[in-house]
Amino acid sequence: MWNTPEFWVAVAFFILLGIAAWMGGFKTIGNLLDKRGQRIATELEEARRLSAEARALRDEYMTKRREAEKEAGEIVAAARDEAARVSQEAHNRLAEFVAGRTAAAEAKIAQAEAQATSEVRSAAADAGLRAAEVILRQRTQGETAEALVRSGVSQIRGAFTH
Repeated sequence: MWNTPEFWVAVAFFILLGIAAWMGGFKTIGNLLDKRGQRIATELEEARRLSAEARALRDEYMTKRREAEKEAGEIVAAARDEAARVSQEAHNRLAEFVAGRTAAAEAKIAQAEAQATSEVRSAAADAGLRAAEVILRQRTQGETAEALVRSGVSQIRGAFTH
């Protein structure tokens, strides 16, 4: 057993462990492992904190997005209402304009009709007057007839011109 290489490797290994224990190697290794564990725990805590911040930012963004979408919807609805109001107002103004133009045209037509009627009456009266004058001149003769025709024509003209 003393001559086997495995025996001497085991002896060397235990001597190495003894020297490491005597020099405080296990304590140093333990401290290094503890420090590494603390660093990992700190990094995990930082990761948790950052994750919580990210979730909070995401939630805040989603809230702002919903508010912005709601506000955009309200703006669109207000714009639609305003467009409908302006369209109705323009329609009303156009209808008033057309009604005014129609009334003006009807007034002009009525005035033209009245004027035409007056002109026709006047022309008819003049024609009747001339015809009466011609007939009276043919039937009556002399100065007396001439005076009577002038007097009658003057009276008739006076009656139709007023």
